[in-house]
Amino acid sequence: MKPKNPVKPLPPVKPMAMVIGVKPDQIAQYKHLHANVWPEILAKISECNITNYSIFLKEPENLLFGYWDYTGTDFAADAAKMADDPRTKDWWAICMPLQEPLKTRKEGEWWAMMEQVFHHD
Repeated sequence: MKPKNPVKPLPPVKPMAMVIGVKPDQIAQYKHLHANVWPEILAKISECNITNYSIFLKEPENLLFGYWDYTGTDFAADAAKMADDPRTKDWWAICMPLQEPLKTRKEGEWWAMMEQVFHHD
């Protein structure tokens, strides 16, 4: 007998990472902002199928490393949805002047996306 409500399999989790510089004189401000992220920003991140999101700071190089798991099926669409959100635009308008994009980033990138070359569970 077939179940009435078959369980759909979850989409695979795709680990993703990115890197950017942070201005040395703005590190305290960047930390303060991220210790007090607006609830609407956190909700939008979740709505866009991003989980397990962390940002790490490496000093004295002043690099920010962002890591997350993507659980959706169309990252480009979810990234566009996030970029179109008015509150996200407000948040980025505050955070972006604190950052220094890498000179080696690809065209169209702010944070430089990274390739996963190893994983171990």
